[in-house]
Amino acid sequence: MRLVTFDAGQGEMVGAVASDGSILDLAAAAAPADRPALATMQSLIEGGDVVLDRARDILARNRGDHRHAAADIIFCPPLPVPNSIRDFSNFELHCLQALDTSMRMRAASQPDPEAAYASFKASGAYDLPAIWYERPYYFKGNRMTCSGHESTIQWPRFSTTMDYELEFAAIIGKRGVDIRAEDAAEHIFGYTVYNDFSARDEQVRDQQFRMGPSKGKDFDTGNAMGPWIVTRDEIADATNLAMESRINGMVQGRGNSSGMQFSFEQCIAFVSRDETLYPGDVFGSGTAGNGCGFETGRYLEPGDVIELEVEGIGILRNRIGERRT
Repeated sequence: MRLVTFDAGQGEMVGAVASDGSILDLAAAAAPADRPALATMQSLIEGGDVVLDRARDILARNRGDHRHAAADIIFCPPLPVPNSIRDFSNFELHCLQALDTSMRMRAASQPDPEAAYASFKASGAYDLPAIWYERPYYFKGNRMTCSGHESTIQWPRFSTTMDYELEFAAIIGKRGVDIRAEDAAEHIFGYTVYNDFSARDEQVRDQQFRMGPSKGKDFDTGNAMGPWIVTRDEIADATNLAMESRINGMVQGRGNSSGMQFSFEQCIAFVSRDETLYPGDVFGSGTAGNGCGFETGRYLEPGDVIELEVEGIGILRNRIGERRT
């Protein structure tokens, strides 16, 4: 099932996508006793299988009332305020290509850029550390800055270089601690497409202190998700999904979730060691190889329309706002 948070003029509602593409307002179509659990995406997720099965039943029985055309609604972030956001660095190709770009940028400022590049490469300073292959690394994002499908992404005043990140995310649906990898799938509620926008020039400054991104990632509207959450049962194999990015309709990069060093189940097992996970936690896959302008050289410009497509989940589309002074 595909579940959305939408606004049809009366505030945020939770909907299910019908076979004809229309959006069913679940709470409006439900019996009064069921409406509180269907009032928000968070309450639906927290309700577990019982509430999810009720939502499926409401959709199956619906005969066309309480529906909205997709063109007539505003898509909100499917989970407007996640319980938390953890974004992983999980694709080797992306990491290697980003490190190579960093080397070339640093070498460009030297008298002999090619010689400097060769020296940096030979030094091993830009190699992925061995421990990257042993444990999943992540940073925590700002859960208050989410935006949805078809929304405009605000260009932060402090940045001149805006970039996109081709990702998808798993939404935790079941509380747990010390979760074994072989049991972790049952803790996943579903998946959504995720664009972890980056103020790339600011991120370069952030990383000089080696604490990971801060203002390079933290600005209003910077965490785009959508267009909906696809429940776990709809995705047969999350480790083999085609991924593609497009700017103004032109393909920029293609990848596959098979490139993830660690599966979501392994990430869940790692994070949940002596730490409780909660319904509504979001785990980002990390950027796929060839999944950002830092790798391809094509950064975003005001007015660009960026689309991220992940097989089995859908297309997340956003427009880039104007530079502000």
